[in-house]
Amino acid sequence: MGEIVDFRMGDLLRLRKPHPCGGFEWEVVRLGADIGLRCTTCRHRVLLERRVLEKRLKAFVARGPEPDPEQVRIALERD
Repeated sequence: MGEIVDFRMGDLLRLRKPHPCGGFEWEVVRLGADIGLRCTTCRHRVLLERRVLEKRLKAFVARGPEPDPEQVRIALERD
């Protein structure tokens, strides 16, 4: 079993196969068990299971901002 990939909101990803519109790059717009992606070419949104996305990921084009530790602590306290 491989290491879990650290996805962040705002990450730009390059996937192995192109979207039907011809775009390769996707922006992370939702995090959880499923990862929400938006095609940067046509703006189409999809949800992929984390393990499926980890297999399809080719490279990080750009990383999103580092999460604020204080906001992470507040979110964890709510659960």
